[in-house]
Amino acid sequence: MLHPQIDTFLIVAEEGTFSKASEKMFLSKVSIMKQIDALENRIEIKLFDRTNHGVILTSAGQSFYQDIIKLRKNAQNAINRAKEIAGKETGIIRVGTSVLRSCKPLMDLWTEIDNGTYPFQIEIVPFNDNPSELNKAFDSLGKEIDMIVGSIGTEIQMVNHLFLPLKTFHCCIALSRKHPLSKKGRLTWADISGETMLLVKRGSTPILDAMRTEIETEHPDIYLIDIQNPYDVTVFNECERMGYIMETLDVWEEVHPSLVTLPMEWNYEIPCGIMYSNKASSAVRAFIEILKRHIGYQVLTQIQE
Repeated sequence: MLHPQIDTFLIVAEEGTFSKASEKMFLSKVSIMKQIDALENRIEIKLFDRTNHGVILTSAGQSFYQDIIKLRKNAQNAINRAKEIAGKETGIIRVGTSVLRSCKPLMDLWTEIDNGTYPFQIEIVPFNDNPSELNKAFDSLGKEIDMIVGSIGTEIQMVNHLFLPLKTFHCCIALSRKHPLSKKGRLTWADISGETMLLVKRGSTPILDAMRTEIETEHPDIYLIDIQNPYDVTVFNECERMGYIMETLDVWEEVHPSLVTLPMEWNYEIPCGIMYSNKASSAVRAFIEILKRHIGYQVLTQIQE
């Protein structure tokens, strides 16, 4: 982006000698020196004091170096902003993905739909499931990320986001492979009587609130431990380490190698779908419309109460 002589100047300033700059740039020492001489002659400023031990920036050179660093950063920001605009105009769809919020359901659906004629390019953007990073990912919807696949009610607790349902996940029980119940094919209420169970705190989602109410009223011998929602992998680690059971989803059965996921005799299910900004780009809106026509669903808007 910058003039080649400016790039050479930056490397010489950072390396401290023409020899080290020569090694880094795979150019001869003489070529490096000629470029610096040409730059100093062109801008009519002495940038370096030459010594027997290398080069030292003059006061003017130091000022020039600091300003060029700022200029390079601004130039890169300008490129990034231009790429973002170009991506919106050319049909780039940026899909966030993590261990617990995998983009696979969307990618599987798009594989069914796309025959190679649609003008979209999918880019996968990884993010972390820990609460702070997850919040950043949600905040970036419509900016650095166009959509995230997740479950409604547990993750859409904010305004300005829309939700397109894709499928339903079944609520299950996860427990350690060492647990006495791990060899059973399906669990009953009698099986988990007396167990300590990890469950998201009340108020996170109506579906899991209903599960909690049933346990508290009908099965009070199950001891509940509140966990924060949304989940991250630390919850799975705690389940295995402490020998607890936990509510989980069938889609997460391979998240932790030391846990098994078993169906339970209840009928609790959570819708999974695509979260995206209600100010999404025209490319994202067109992409969503294609998905809607294929699956025949209506977009749901989550309104913060």
